Amino acid sequence: MLEAVAVGKSFPGVQALDGVSLHVAPGEVVSVVGENGAGKSTLMKILAGVQGPDVGTLRLDGQDVRFADVDAAQQAGIVLIHQELNLAESLDVAANIYLGREPRTAGFLNLVAARIYDDAEVFTRRLGLDCSSRTRVSSLSLGQRQLVEIARALSLRSRYIIFDEPTSSLTERETARLFDVVRSLKADGVGVLYISHRLHEVRELSDRVVVLRDGKNAGDLKREEITHQALVQRMVGRELKQFFHRQHRTGTDNSQAAPLVEVRDLRWSPKQRDGISFDVRAGEIVGMAGLMGAGRTETAEALFGLRRRASGTIKIAGREIAPKSPRDAVDEGVALVPEDRRAQGLVIDFSIRENISLPSLERMQHLSLVDRRAESTLANDSCTRLAVRTTDAEKAVGLLSGGNQQKVVLAKWLARSPKLLILDEPTRGVDVGAKADIYALMDQLAGQGTAILMISSDLEEIMGVSDRVLVMHEQRLAGELPREQLTEQAIMHLATGGTAS
Repeated sequence: MLEAVAVGKSFPGVQALDGVSLHVAPGEVVSVVGENGAGKSTLMKILAGVQGPDVGTLRLDGQDVRFADVDAAQQAGIVLIHQELNLAESLDVAANIYLGREPRTAGFLNLVAARIYDDAEVFTRRLGLDCSSRTRVSSLSLGQRQLVEIARALSLRSRYIIFDEPTSSLTERETARLFDVVRSLKADGVGVLYISHRLHEVRELSDRVVVLRDGKNAGDLKREEITHQALVQRMVGRELKQFFHRQHRTGTDNSQAAPLVEVRDLRWSPKQRDGISFDVRAGEIVGMAGLMGAGRTETAEALFGLRRRASGTIKIAGREIAPKSPRDAVDEGVALVPEDRRAQGLVIDFSIRENISLPSLERMQHLSLVDRRAESTLANDSCTRLAVRTTDAEKAVGLLSGGNQQKVVLAKWLARSPKLLILDEPTRGVDVGAKADIYALMDQLAGQGTAILMISSDLEEIMGVSDRVLVMHEQRLAGELPREQLTEQAIMHLATGGTAS
């Protein structure tokens, strides 16, 4: 058994863990849940040798252990798959899987040894990763890169594998495949620690759930006790009476209103068989579903000027626009919250203030100088409005939790009062409390007349907040589902190539 007993860990100004205990047995799946900042990742890093505890004890097979580094933990059979991908993008799949364990010839690394490619494909095939082990990682999607990380852990033949948000970048199909892998690991006697903000995954996979809140144990639930309400109540210390905040207001149905956003025959590649056409009305949340590679993000990038259009027209409030860059799109009232907030949505080393004001600097200039007071006012007002958990808007945004980082991305665009707000995976890697806050904000913006296009791989989320859902398949629009016809089966039928009925 792998155990943490009364573990404590502090950082300057923060008590990350305070007397936390946890155990996982061989062949057991234990989920660890809690809001961002609850201490989940810190505890997992201690178990995996990334850092040591200040107080407390780690035990393996009943013996006290202390891992000097990650290699020591891996030699003991404990592997952590990080939430933030940790791959060498310039190397191929096999080289990443065997990084640090490369074969040697006469003492020198042999990076072209055929056996590592053959061995790597054993693990990639087990995960259903549809690419050669010689494929360069930089050419893979986020979901495929996540599977490479998991393949590396499998290649280490670990006794305990820690999954930190493993499905945050995966499609429904890839997630189902991962669940099969977790179950096979369990059957082989491997202990699994599983961190996820997706509570339906936790309910489906877990033998037990350990709940953390504010760095302390807040509950330990057996399989028969695991319910959405029980998890949320222990995680946030209160009930979330309304999780999906979407008020379908009586008497305000705008289904017959003129569209605010009109997209006709949109293509971003000459290879596309069909152009994409759809409308979004003011005050409407339109979901966009589909499997990875279906063309959802590409559609968003074409609307935002990040991707060159091959054909098609875009109209906002009856006026045709042709954004050739994000600056053009922003000037026309379009905003995009991207899928990868750290790489595309934020300047991580900048402060919260600087990130929030970045798209609006021209409005805060006086004689070509930025008005710092106006910047600070905007940042502080935005943090209050979106309930960003921080003591100071001058703090580097990279120090915030994932949910609070996402709120900062939203805040910088809301300062522009966009007509069309595009959200690409808006709650990826975000805790349950922050999710509820983001859903409430979306509902509020829709109530104020903003047109919202939301891309999500979480079908529960898509069905919870959308007025209509557009389903993509192989870079074309496979069909549209009104709210009253939204079911997982209907969405997946279209997403996998079924015909609209």
